[in-house]
Amino acid sequence: MTTFFYTMQIISAIFSVILILLHSPKGDGMASIGAASQLFSSQKSTEKGLNKVTYFFVGIFVVSTFVLGFLLK
Repeated sequence: MTTFFYTMQIISAIFSVILILLHSPKGDGMASIGAASQLFSSQKSTEKGLNKVTYFFVGIFVVSTFVLGFLLK
């Protein structure tokens, strides 16, 4: 059982790092605090899809970390 969660954690960690590095840099600086950067730019559908996939793999990583924490207790 723990081998499955270790494997899921490693795979999701690798994919999360790759997907995070694929994101485009924002470079908003202090404008991101007041959300003024969203006024003149919009997310493309490709970036929205990339965000969803990244959240999915990060969610798998977090869940597998908690499960391993409770299993190895």
